[in-house]
Amino acid sequence: MYTLNGQNVADVKEEKDLGIMVTSTFKPSLNCDKVSKSANKVVGLIRRNVVNKSIEGMLTLYKTLIRPILDYCIPAWRPYFKRDIEKLEKVQKRFTKMIVGCKDLKYDQRLIKVGLTSLQERHYRADMIHVFKVLNEDNNKIYPKGFLSLADRAGRKNSKKLHKKRNRFEVSRNGFTSRVVDRWNDLPEIVISAEDVNEFKGRLDNHMRDVRGREEASA
Repeated sequence: MYTLNGQNVADVKEEKDLGIMVTSTFKPSLNCDKVSKSANKVVGLIRRNVVNKSIEGMLTLYKTLIRPILDYCIPAWRPYFKRDIEKLEKVQKRFTKMIVGCKDLKYDQRLIKVGLTSLQERHYRADMIHVFKVLNEDNNKIYPKGFLSLADRAGRKNSKKLHKKRNRFEVSRNGFTSRVVDRWNDLPEIVISAEDVNEFKGRLDNHMRDVRGREEASA
């Protein structure tokens, strides 16, 4: 028990702030549990009540009712434990399996058929877009000084190479300002030199497709 201005303040292990569950350990597992449960409830409602499960209609329902739950403020609480990543991915796996013509396909085949990406790819994309906004928009009143800082020397393929800080703790290494550094620094100049966020999204999507294609070719 603590006191603030003469009033007792209870010691709590978790608190909800702007829709995100924040725990005393700052680990994302609790948030993943609650998000997956909320999203799975909607999946269940759709499974029981929607008769026509065509690709077009189901994608509209998914992008309108389910994906916003999975995406909400994801840069702030993106999971890094394998069990948590799989817990969120299972929501999309479960949903895509209900779509007409997808039941007997493997997950990666279902994604190609319906035109989706894995949640891991989508969350990586969200991270990169957020980094671009931090570096290129006037965010002085939003982010503290040094929130993301450029390296002393620009990289050969990336003129906006980020400085990588040392982190002693696991939660710090997987926080936004640390986990994005290597992935951002790996982006080529043609992507990070976009003039606005919409152009950046298009170039990033093309880059991700190229990388995915090379990985599939080498598999």
